[in-house]
Amino acid sequence: MVNSRRHGGSVMNQLARFLLVIVSIIVTSQFAFSQYSPQSFSTMQWRLVGPHRAGRVTTVAGIPGNPAVYYFGTPGGGVWKTINGGRVWTPIFDAAHVASIGALALAPSNPDVIYVGTGEETVGNGVYKSTDAGKTWSHIGLNDTRYISGIIVDPKDPNIVLVSARDYFIAGPGRGIFKTTDGGRTWKKVFFKDDKTSIVDLEVTPDDPRTLFAATYNLQIDPANRRALGADSLVFKSTDEGETWQQLSGAGMPEAGRGTIGLAIAPKTNARRVYAILNNGFFRSDDGGATWQRSTNDPRVTGSTYFGKTYVDPVNPDVVYVMQTSTYRSLDGGKNWESYKGAPSGEDQHVFWIDPQNPLRIILGSDQGAIISLDGGHTWSDWFTQPTGQFYHVTSDNQFPYRLYAAQQDSGSVAVLSRSDFGIITYRDWFSTGAFESGYISPDPRNPNIVFSVGWYGSVFRLDRATGQIATVFAPAAKYRYTWETPLVRSPHDAKTMYLGTQFVMRTTDNGETWAEISPDLTAKNSSEKSSGVIETITPSAAQAGEIWVGGSTGIVQ
Repeated sequence: MVNSRRHGGSVMNQLARFLLVIVSIIVTSQFAFSQYSPQSFSTMQWRLVGPHRAGRVTTVAGIPGNPAVYYFGTPGGGVWKTINGGRVWTPIFDAAHVASIGALALAPSNPDVIYVGTGEETVGNGVYKSTDAGKTWSHIGLNDTRYISGIIVDPKDPNIVLVSARDYFIAGPGRGIFKTTDGGRTWKKVFFKDDKTSIVDLEVTPDDPRTLFAATYNLQIDPANRRALGADSLVFKSTDEGETWQQLSGAGMPEAGRGTIGLAIAPKTNARRVYAILNNGFFRSDDGGATWQRSTNDPRVTGSTYFGKTYVDPVNPDVVYVMQTSTYRSLDGGKNWESYKGAPSGEDQHVFWIDPQNPLRIILGSDQGAIISLDGGHTWSDWFTQPTGQFYHVTSDNQFPYRLYAAQQDSGSVAVLSRSDFGIITYRDWFSTGAFESGYISPDPRNPNIVFSVGWYGSVFRLDRATGQIATVFAPAAKYRYTWETPLVRSPHDAKTMYLGTQFVMRTTDNGETWAEISPDLTAKNSSEKSSGVIETITPSAAQAGEIWVGGSTGIVQ
């Protein structure tokens, strides 16, 4: 807790306050639960206020020869389906009550059979199966696999399925490769390296279902580095449909810094040609993965823990794609590349599916949603048909009707009306505040045209809707540390006062014109420690003016 009037204070007094708060919460909660009646809230219903603007996609699939039906999965919005080529998308997985989807696959011999692997950004609970094209679902096991990264279904037998699993955060047995031959009634673990090694990619040869390739990765979280690090980036191969696996030497690949490896096996090459995207660049093997050569020095064509996927045309072995901030395409087997889809500043493309019967028909999943092309990428469907955006924080103003303000992952920000004069709430009813994708937003309660937002690198912007201008009102000096989600909150007692988190609590009392430190470094565990932490959250007390609670990345709450 920080007293905004002074820096000091009794540690014992702070401890007493903290214990009093905890006891009060416990007593109040017990009383509230005893008094709670579900009937009191029975008439309250959730309603969608939008925006119909799509968010990140983790997996996509289509049906060969069918230009109307497609599926996609999301990290927080379940599974969606279209039966009209992307004009309308419908959620089909809500009854499962699992929002995070890591993989999805249709049985090539019967597209009504669908397997869904849960767990991507948040923890899942195994694999689900539908035998009626997504109308109903049954849970078929692998409960302990927290994150499913891939699913392969035998092209002739829909009951033979391989599933890969990862876990970046805790060690344990729920990772590796699993196989069922009875449609999920029983599972056998067919690959397990150790309790820290995950499978990040699982691919099958297009014309030989018995030959598969898998990539491993051992993630290491470094608290001082927002980008995760890893080791054990290896490639394994199976020639008996996943029953046994052999590690490939990786000759020709760099020994270190590979990151997550994305794999693609070219058709019509007898599993001899394999493409791989690494943090170090793009590589190609022409002997089934025994040796590798870097086929391009194009600096755009590299992988990362966030992207790391490559795809090959199901008919032409020389046409290959890499997912990055844009999608890049090569027409000569990986030597030369062109920007194929997206903006270099970052649509952030992730997943791809190409119809093996008609390679002009594609579905692509990015941070902006799932889009479909019927002409080889010359034109695409709209992504303003999917209310699947991921929003970091939500605030509201005091207008009538009130607006809701939120920053969307990789799509900036949105302020949307809670009701519209035109019936359904559409894009006409919302605008961008200028916030960074993870930024907090604070509308001025005295003037609805003034909106403050957190921008790049801990900065604060002010939008004046009357003039359309955005001004920077705070840019952190070199001594300040800040986080991806720099907190910005307004005082509940003074409309002109806001608080901003660095390693210090920063305060403005003149609505952003000037800022001052009002605390010491609150991330150090003792005065002699040199901390590298940041403030993650700030909550001013609504009951006591001048009292502020702060939580930091070093685990300190005060």
